[in-house]
This record gives sequence, structure tokens and C-alpha cells, in this order.
Amino acid sequence: MKKLINFRNSRTRMILLCLVDILTLTVHPFLAIIMRYEMHYSWVPADYLHSIRSYLIINIATTLIIFLILNLYNSIWSFAGMNELALIVIACGLSTVIQAFGMQILALSVPRSFHVFYFFLLTMTTTITRFSYKALRAIKSSWKKQSGHVYQTLVIGAGEAGSMIIQELKFSSHLNSRVVGVIDDNPSKKGKYIHGVKVLGNRDMIIPVVEKYGVDEIILAIPSASPKTTREILEICNQTSCKLKILPGMYQFITEEVNVSKLREVSIEDLLGRDPIKIDMDSVKGYIENKTILVTGGGGSIGSELCRQVAKCNPRRLIIFDIYENNAYDIQQELKHDYPHLDLVVLIGSVRNTKRIESVMESYRPDVVYHAAAHKHVPLMEDSPNEAIKNNVFGTYKTARAADKFGVRRFVLISTDKAVNPTNIMGASKRICEMVIQTFNRYSKTEYVAVRFGNVLGSNGSVIPLFKKQMAAGGPVTVTHPDIIRYFMTIPEAVSLVMQAGAYAKGGEIFILDMGKPVKIADLAKNLIRLSGYTLGVDMEIKYTGLRPGEKLYEELLTKEEGITKTDNDLIFIGKPLVFDEVHFLSELKKLEKEAADESPYVKQIVSNIVPTYHIRQEDKERDARIYKELHELGEDSQEKPVME
Repeated sequence: MKKLINFRNSRTRMILLCLVDILTLTVHPFLAIIMRYEMHYSWVPADYLHSIRSYLIINIATTLIIFLILNLYNSIWSFAGMNELALIVIACGLSTVIQAFGMQILALSVPRSFHVFYFFLLTMTTTITRFSYKALRAIKSSWKKQSGHVYQTLVIGAGEAGSMIIQELKFSSHLNSRVVGVIDDNPSKKGKYIHGVKVLGNRDMIIPVVEKYGVDEIILAIPSASPKTTREILEICNQTSCKLKILPGMYQFITEEVNVSKLREVSIEDLLGRDPIKIDMDSVKGYIENKTILVTGGGGSIGSELCRQVAKCNPRRLIIFDIYENNAYDIQQELKHDYPHLDLVVLIGSVRNTKRIESVMESYRPDVVYHAAAHKHVPLMEDSPNEAIKNNVFGTYKTARAADKFGVRRFVLISTDKAVNPTNIMGASKRICEMVIQTFNRYSKTEYVAVRFGNVLGSNGSVIPLFKKQMAAGGPVTVTHPDIIRYFMTIPEAVSLVMQAGAYAKGGEIFILDMGKPVKIADLAKNLIRLSGYTLGVDMEIKYTGLRPGEKLYEELLTKEEGITKTDNDLIFIGKPLVFDEVHFLSELKKLEKEAADESPYVKQIVSNIVPTYHIRQEDKERDARIYKELHELGEDSQEKPVME
């Protein structure tokens, strides 16, 4: 019913416009000839009036057809702009030219200046009739906004996107926003107007403008801006109490029109963003295209993004191997939808199961293995160190051994900055993983490499999802220490560099990703509170809980002994492989395997023998000793209890 009503309204407006045009087309020729004779009707020769009357019906019909063809009856005039004005001028010009030729062909005489007056009158009235609806809409919108609460809005960006946003905010009666000014760094635009809104200056004027006009809302409308520029502008905006909104990157508007519905809230990623990472897709495709690729842990945060980016490179077959069926199912459904022609295999299993991982390698003969399967949560692994060893160390060992046995060309281990001077079992286990693949590389035809990077934004269990959950529950937001810092990178950025590092691999390297500047977690929490519309100390609190077991104040990406070597990519470096006694390493590895399998409490001590840089914090040693003592005493108590029959 609504569609029918809308159709009728549209047709009514079209009929009304057509009737108005018929009226003006009837009047204009006579008015034009009168204007030619200085508004004295009696001065007009009778044969000129006869010529106009003779051609009148032809002119009306011709002009209406031209208007119809050029969409002057079915355009949405409430959003009309320069394009529609240009169409009006073209349509009126065509009407004038056809009329001039038509009257000449029919030997109907009029002075040549008549056509000039006719064109002027027709263009003026056609423009007024079309744009009057927009003017009335603007007046109605202004009146409505004056009668209710209005958000004082500042738009940053005086380009095309900013212009479109201003136009929609200004003329929409449904959006309670009044644009008070525009900010743009281009000095030539200062003082000029966009849809009646003045460009007030560059980014240095943001805070003064906010204070002067009582701005409630800031819209960043520069979709072509680099992440670095976006971050710098948002850091200024973040000093105000205004609500922040942003247009997504320009790549999202290739086929879509910019409008208010595309605005989104500013995310923490916008504040941490940096210039787009450039990778050599030819070199990446060179070792993935038409190859069989296996991703272990393919359902996890890093693993699933690896699968997405591998799928783009046209592999012969992509194998997802994961122990968690729900995660594997989710990425399977996504890839089946996005890449219907992809040869996709999804297998459930554990890298700790030797027979299972070897059967997969034997059956599918992968060319490249990305080993992303691992336990990664530091505090959880401190309470379950044997599981960290069994899954991370020996899962890697068994997968690497199967890769060697079945002729995998390249093996890429996903490592972590926590492997450097580790203070926790998770980081130490990853350091052993790096040593495992360096050992295999010396004796295998397979090229084994590791890629080491820091925290990724938005991954399962990372701080930002945790902070959001805490805020949704009313707070407080918990941070372990005021000075704790971490390196951050988005998951797609990290994975693209992992794939690029794989292209550089010759075997034995530990690739280190440039994670940018370290970020204070406390600052991250403050920014997220601010971006979520809360006021720190009023609506939301930050609670410092103390460092968790195994946690460091800061992470490192390489040891002093490793050093770095540059690659062709400015964000990827190679750490110098450390020399270690392989015989001693393999001997300790056997002990570690047995102790972990026996659920021994001495696993951390054996790990410290293998990884000399592993330093257990004193408070963690005391905690482990206390837990072990309590468990031992509990065991003794249970043995003394009588057995119930």
C-alpha cells in the first residue's frame, strides 16, 4: 500500500510540474517578444505574434519531450545540485535551438534576439520550479530544528565527501544536526562557503571552534585520508568532549554514494592506525597460487585471516585444520560464500596427535604449511603449563616433523614477541618452537621459518573486546598496571606481513614485524571509554588490578644477541638465528616431553634449562610453590579418607 501511495505522490508531482511547464511555455514566447520591444505590446509587429502562435504547440510538445528525456520530471529535486542545474540549462538550450531552426524551416519570422530572451526566461522559471521544493524543504527543516534539540556539528573535510554530508545534514528534516562550520587543512579554502557553511580554518582551529560554537558532534569526512592523518586529527578531536563520527575509507565508496548512513562511530583502530601496509602481491602469489596450503589453527583469529588472504591468491587447495569445530565451521561457511570455486577442505583434529597430522600431510601433500595452532593466553597457561608445552612445543614438533616427512616445501610458524626474554610459560614455549623449526631447517629440505609479532587488535581474548564487555556491564575497566605497554597491529596487517615474510623465506629465519609505536594499555582504555561516550571518573572508572602471573610491563621483539637484517619490505626484518647446542636441546626436549606427559610440576624448571632467557618472576615462583604445596597436601588428605562402600 505504501509503495502505491508513494507512486501516486510521485506521479502527482510529475503531472503538476508538467502543467506548470505547459503554462510557462505558453506564456514565455509572448513575454520574450514583448521584452524585445521594451515591454510595449503595441510595438510588436503582427507577423511576429502570428509566427509565435503558429509554432506554439510544436514548441510545447518538443520541450516537454526534451525535459522528459533529460529526467527533469523524475529527478529527486530535494537533493538537487549542480548536475541537475546543468541538465536544466542543457534542456532549455536544446528547446531554444530547436525552436530557432524549426521556425526558420517553417518560414516563421521573429527577431534573433527573441530566442535569447526566450532561453533566459525558460531557464529561470524551470530552475525556480525545480529548486523551489528544495528551498521549501530547507525552510521546513530549519523551522523543525529550531523547535527541538539540535546537535551543533563540526565537519572536518571540505572535499566532495564533506560537501555531500553537509548537504544532507542541512536539508534533511529527520536529522537534528546544524553544521556550524567546516575544517580543512587546505589554506585556499579558508573563508569560503560550502552550501552556506563557512570553512573556518585548519585542524589547529578544531578546539577553538568547538569552544566558540558549543559543538556537540564532530564528523570526520575525509575518506581518502591516510590512517596517519586520520589518527592525528582524531587525537585533536579526542581532547574535546564531542561525540565523534567518521566516514570509512574511500575504497568503500567505489560503487556507493557518500551519505550520512555511511557514518560510523570512531573506533580504537582509527586512533592506532598507520599508513596502509604495502606488500608485493606477485611474490606472495608466487608461492601460494596453484599450491596446496595447510593452515593449522585455521579457525582462530590469526588462522582464519590467513585463510581469507590465502583464498584471494588462488591456491589449488586450501586445507583448514583445527581442533575447534565451531571456529572451523564459521570460516568454512564464510569462504564457501566468498569463494565458491575454492577447493576447500576442513578437517578437525589436534596437532598433538601424531597419526592424525601425518595422515593429513600424507593424504593432501601440502606445499606450504602455516602453523597457527597454539595456546596463547598467558595467565591461563601459567595455571596449565603442561598443556602449553604439549600443545605449543610438541604440537609444533609433530607438525614440523610431518612436514619434513611428506615433503612440504615451506613451513611458516606463527610466533610472538613474548618469546623474547620470556617471563611466562607461553612465551617460553614459543621460544622453544622457534628452536624446533631452526633445528629441523638444518637437516630438512623443507624451508622452516618463524614470524614474530606482538598483540593484534580484536583477536579472541585481547584487551579491546574485554574492555567493551566490561563497559557494557557498567564497569570498571580493568588494567593490570598504569605503565604496562604493548605493541599493536590489526589482524589483516599482521597476516599480510606474515604472508610476505613467507615469500622472503630461504629457511631458518626468524622474521620480525615492525609493530609501530608501543601503546600504553591505560591510554588505550581511556580512549575507548571516551569513544564509547563515557566520561572517565564520572560514568566509567579504570581499576588497576596488578600484573597477572607471567605478565611483563613491556614486550620485546628481539634479543640483543639476535640483531636484525633488513628485507625489501620496510616493516619486515630478519633476526639473526641464535646458535645453541642441538644435542643438549634435543636431550632436554625428551625430558620435557616425558615430564609434561606425566603432569610433572617441574616443567618450568626444565624449560628454563632449554631457554636461558626465560626468567620466572619471584612472585610467580612463590605462587607456583604455594599451589604445588596445596595440591600435595590435598592429595595426602584424600588418601587418609576412608573409602565409602
